This record gives sequence, structure tokens and C-alpha cells, in this order.
Amino acid sequence: MSQTTNETVDQKTNDGSQQMAESPKLMKLSGKHRLVIAFTFFSMFFGAGNLIFPPLMGAQAQSAALPATIGFIVSAVGLPILGVLAVASAGGFEHLASRVSPKFAAVLAFVIIMAIGPCFAIPRTATTSYEMAITPFAGENNRLALLVYSLVFFTLSFILSQHPERLSKSLGRFMGPLLLVLIVVMFVACIFISHAPLGKPFGDYAHGSLIYGFINGYQTMDLLAALYFGIVISANISEFGVTDTKANRRETGIAGTGAGILLILIYAALSFIGAVSGTIKSANGKNDTGATVLTNLTTSAFGSIGTAFVGLIFVLACFNVCTGLISTCATYFEDNFPTVFGHPVKYRAWSVIFAIFSFIVSNAGLSAIITVSLPVLGALYPIAIVLILLNLVEKPFASKFSRVYFWTVLLVAIYTIFDCIVKLLAVFGLTVTSVSNALAHLPLYDAQLTWLIPAAVGIIIGIIDSLIRRGRK
Repeated sequence: MSQTTNETVDQKTNDGSQQMAESPKLMKLSGKHRLVIAFTFFSMFFGAGNLIFPPLMGAQAQSAALPATIGFIVSAVGLPILGVLAVASAGGFEHLASRVSPKFAAVLAFVIIMAIGPCFAIPRTATTSYEMAITPFAGENNRLALLVYSLVFFTLSFILSQHPERLSKSLGRFMGPLLLVLIVVMFVACIFISHAPLGKPFGDYAHGSLIYGFINGYQTMDLLAALYFGIVISANISEFGVTDTKANRRETGIAGTGAGILLILIYAALSFIGAVSGTIKSANGKNDTGATVLTNLTTSAFGSIGTAFVGLIFVLACFNVCTGLISTCATYFEDNFPTVFGHPVKYRAWSVIFAIFSFIVSNAGLSAIITVSLPVLGALYPIAIVLILLNLVEKPFASKFSRVYFWTVLLVAIYTIFDCIVKLLAVFGLTVTSVSNALAHLPLYDAQLTWLIPAAVGIIIGIIDSLIRRGRK
């Protein structure tokens, strides 16, 4: 989920504003420009974090890897693309979320920024690259090595985040293609490497691999990022001269389709790589992650030299993403929180805060970060899904019953936040047995789709409320 593309897009927007004034109005992009937009779209989503979840899924799903991958693709590719289209058609995330209420839009934006920033995504860049580059040589659970590595990692990332445009020019041009080449090499190796037949699925994939693959797709955080990317993609298309609203949305859809196809192919390849790696060494340990799955494969196929090469690429990719995320979060907070307790807080101060905070969180380890993030993402994703789906039926339905947004999102949020709190307490060993048992008996709870019930109730209440208000007027 690379953020550095934002700087590139912003720079292009500034440089291209004069060209737009001089260019004729277009109704469609050329093939070359469509390709550029599609790769821009892809690079905004695809970061090192997207590399680690499909392999772990494949390693654990084994013979059930295909349905698990299909579920993963629906949530990790389909929903983010719909999110981009929804935000583009709404004219920005704030406008979309404001259909619930302006205060809700501000709160949700803050929570999403924290999730895709210092709480989960930024620390994950350090822990992912550490497990790929250092763990194979320093050994597992080496806390001192992680401490030193993350300190150096975030110090350098903070320094470069003060000039993010230089990073996008140097690393952004070749890191994406290099990662794609790496995936192709690993995929080819899996075809020819000798391995045992795929085994039976275990863990959560032993029952309901399709649904759990769907839920696991939350971990990419791409749907949350898409709520900010939609307007950027739309603006980038306008920069090439397609300013007509309908034509712009159509081109956004075409670009999303192209990026989606590429993501589908990559996720399918990574899932297959993980499945093969799982036959070499099982991934049923408590601390096993996608990084360890890939390391097991590269060590078996290429030896220590191959593992070191892969680790280096992960370090560079994660470093690039981390710097962009620190820059993005610091810019957001400088714009929205220019003063704290009456004291001005500038960009540099915010970037220091996020670098230090992320450094502390990263030392919990990749497995711990993933464990804590899943309940939080499980709360945020249904809210985002509801907003997107309602936007898809805006003209024929939602615009006629304006209170549907408020009631549906409110009831879904009440349930998902409560469920999130219960699961987080359980993560930290504070299980409330009676409450957990009550939740477990709710319909669709095992599939983690119970939120569909309050969503349906919210739609009904929203329609009734809208009709009553309309009658009063």
C-alpha cells in the first residue's frame, strides 16, 4: 500500500495545471495514458505488506488455497476498486462520509489515518522487512536485533520523510517493477522445485476457507486507503484532459480494472507460492507470518544468497512505503491539528511523533501487530463497505431515502466497535466469557458477517425515518 505515489501525483497536478488549460477537452484517454493511470493505480495499492498475507494464506489453506484466494481477491481487490469509484463519484471521501454526518466523517478519517499510519501500517513496514532480511540470519525472537534494526530504520525514514519527493524519484521508479520480477522468479521456482503434494487445510482455513480468505483480505488495508485514493485517481485522469464527469468515471473504472487484473494475477501467484512453501515447511506456528513463509521458500530454492537478496528488496520496498506513510500522516495532522493545547505543531514535529510511536509499536513484532490489527480492521471494514455499497445505489435508492446512510452506518458501527472491543480484550487475556458466548451464538458470527443484520435493520429504519421526515415537510 504505497503512499509515495501521492507526492508524485501532487507534483504532476501542479506541473500539469498549465497544460490542462491549453489542452482540448477529451472524452477518453489514449492507450498510453490508460496504461500510465493503471500502473499509478496499482502502485498506490501495492506495497510490501501486500506481499506477506497471500503466501501465509496459501501455506495454511494448502489444498483449499483456490477458494481462499477467491475470497481474498474479493476483499483485497474488488472492494478497494469499488472504494475508488465511490469516492471519485462522491467528490472525495469527506463528501461520501458526510452523508452520515460531518462529525462522523472527521472521526472516521482520523481513525483510518491512524490505522493506515502509526498504529499498524507504518510499524508493519519495519517488522516485515526485519523478518525478511534479518531474522533468517539473526534467528527468531531476537529482541535486541529488532530494537537496533527498527531504530536505524525509522531514523533514516524520518530523515528522508523531510524530503519525500526525492525518495519517489529515486526508488519509486524501479521498486515496483523489481518486486514484480521477484514474484515471477519465485513463481517459476515453485513450478520446477521438487515438493510434496498439497496437504489438508488447517487452522481457520479447515472450515470456510472462502470466508476466511475474504476476512484475511482486510489485512492489506487497501479498502481504507482507497477511500483517499479515489479522488487522486480522478484528478490524475482530469490532468490528461478528461474533465467530463461521466467520461472521468468511466476512465477511472477502466484504470481500476487494469490494476485489478494485475493484482489478481499477483495474489494468485503469491498464494500458490505460499502453498508450495507450506509443503516444504509447515506454517502452523504461532509466530508464523507471510514473511517466514517466503523465507522458507527462498532458502530452500536459492540458499542464503537468495534469501539475502529477497530481504534487501523487502527492506528497500518497506523503507519507501514507510517514508511515504510518515509524510502522509504528518501532512494530514499538520492540516487538521495545527495547534495542540494552544501550541503550534508543524510538519516536522508530527513526523517525529509518528516515527517514535511507530518505532515503539514495531518492537512488539509482526505477529503481534497483525493479531491486534485484525479486530480493528474488522470494525472499520464493514463501515467502509456499507458506505461504498450505498454509494453504488445512490441515484436509484440512497438519494431518495437520505436517512439510510445515518441509520445503517450507526447500527453497523455500534455492533462492529463492540465486537472489536471484546476481541481486543481477549487478545490481551481479558476474556468476558458470557459476552463472548453471547456473540458466538449470533447468526453468521463464525463467518464474521453478523454486521449484515444491523445493516439490514438500519436500511429499514432509514427508509421509515426518511418517509416520516418527508411527510412532515
